[in-house]
Amino acid sequence: MQPVVEVENVTKRYGPTVALNDVSLHINSGELFALLGPNGAGKTTLVHILCTIHAPDKGTAKVAGIDVVRHPRQARSRIGVVFQDPSLDDRLTVYENLDFHGRIYGVPRAVREERIAEMLALVGLEEVRDRLVRTLSTGMKRRLEIARALVHQPKMLFLDEPTVGLDAQTRHKIWEYIRTLQQRHQLTVLVTTHYIEEVEQCDRVCIIDHGQVLALDTPAALKARYGQERLRVRFKDAGDAAAAAAQYAARVLRHAGDEVDLASEGEAFVEAFLSAHGTRIRALSVESVSLESVFLSLTGREIRDEAAGPRDQLRAFGRRGGEHTA
Repeated sequence: MQPVVEVENVTKRYGPTVALNDVSLHINSGELFALLGPNGAGKTTLVHILCTIHAPDKGTAKVAGIDVVRHPRQARSRIGVVFQDPSLDDRLTVYENLDFHGRIYGVPRAVREERIAEMLALVGLEEVRDRLVRTLSTGMKRRLEIARALVHQPKMLFLDEPTVGLDAQTRHKIWEYIRTLQQRHQLTVLVTTHYIEEVEQCDRVCIIDHGQVLALDTPAALKARYGQERLRVRFKDAGDAAAAAAQYAARVLRHAGDEVDLASEGEAFVEAFLSAHGTRIRALSVESVSLESVFLSLTGREIRDEAAGPRDQLRAFGRRGGEHTA
């Protein structure tokens, strides 16, 4: 079976900055596929190329067998997209936003009405169909954007940071809708995120950083191959933390101030460490193998250790004082 998404040796530059560096990956039909990486990793650039917004400098990209550079209009008819930033018309009602989208994609009226009713029911927005979008909560708007992306029955759904800026409860609900959509409609879904805990439920995860694919496999396989049990230690004094980091240099996963994270190897190592440093420790915990430990082992840094860029800061400013419920 031909993959729904085929990316071969794609490179993209913005001036001197290499956003994507010889990226290749395939996404199979019906997969829930995640791109995991920090801000600036290249996730959004790849999505923009697949959505025909940007063209690669080198390489090829296909969606549903269609080259997105040679035949962009055909490619667009087969995809649905939810971008990071809001793109709804808040002067229109919920229904009018969905209806307009269906008209743009040439969906016949009878089919359009049926699809709108189905999508509103699926994301739980039937009762607000006649409300202006500007009156909705942030979570409702995000659910509406997901519904809108599916009105024309695409083969591929792209979700670029669909839960950014939402509270934990709303993020959980959004993921429930995504899983329901993917399973009920046999959709192929590509989601980008920098929330590690969100990708545990995906079929496969691609870890990307500095525009390069570092690893691609199922969550279980990634943890088995790259995961590492972690000993997190907070010392009473930063000097003691530095000394411990130097003593266990080969095991250090992170060292910041009075905190040191070390690669652990079970109870024997923890007991030996406590015996040697117990009186100087303020707090200690052991974390089992996780995708976060996978990311650390591949990149050597925390996924959120990068400062927010101007767009992220502006987005956050725009949300201050707003409602974040589902």
